[in-house]
Amino acid sequence: MSISKRLEDARQGFARGDATLSASAHDPARIAQAAQEKHGGASHQYIGDMVYGGLDGIITTFAVVSGVAGAELGAHIVLILGLANQFADGFSMATGAFLSAKSEKEYYDRERQREAWEVEHYPEGEKAELYELYRQQGYSDEDAARMVEIKSRDPKLWVDAMMVEELGLMPDERKPMVSALATFVSFVVAGSVPLLVYLAGLILPVAPQARFYISLGMSVLALFGLGAAKVLVTRLNPLRSGFEMLVVGGLAGAVAYGVGSLLKGIGGG
Repeated sequence: MSISKRLEDARQGFARGDATLSASAHDPARIAQAAQEKHGGASHQYIGDMVYGGLDGIITTFAVVSGVAGAELGAHIVLILGLANQFADGFSMATGAFLSAKSEKEYYDRERQREAWEVEHYPEGEKAELYELYRQQGYSDEDAARMVEIKSRDPKLWVDAMMVEELGLMPDERKPMVSALATFVSFVVAGSVPLLVYLAGLILPVAPQARFYISLGMSVLALFGLGAAKVLVTRLNPLRSGFEMLVVGGLAGAVAYGVGSLLKGIGGG
């Protein structure tokens, strides 16, 4: 049984108040088997980048479509501004994801090197720090001293403990370039949804007055779907999550439509 299945059973047991399912998830044999597996997976690590990149892609592109529709400009303007926004904003987000992941990794590595150096050169001081950290967490003097003695037997485990207990840092195994690529692709793919009907209008007869409403409907479905998919990261209620994203995207579209209408009036359109 995979670790992901065991964790899902544990979550479902908690959510339902199902003691039997929770007990099954905490069966010693399943725990031992799952402990041999690598936590998470290469793809699982980037789910957050994909979901949030996709949500941003839909919201920002639909805002562009709404603004142009509010100003009553042509379909070609929607495509020009929408596609330009897709790739420029998607690249900007990907760059931000890359720099953020890279910076976090560099910071973690730098702090780990410092802790390893301190463990090697000032072991008694590091033991005293770890001892006080455990005492602050509520451990007795005896238990804190025992835990420090156990952790300090192995330099790697000792540094691991200092990183978590003193600095609150956990390693992020994501690769910055893959994180950036996942963000960019999901932004462009999801952001294309509001534009599909306008792209189709280039080769198919689509009534101009219907394009915005079709785009609106497709965007609503995509927003709700991706909002619900966000539970893969947050583990919250999918209906509530989908509705929240629908409200956020709807407000963004409404603001953009209002601004477009206002500018149309000012410009005498």
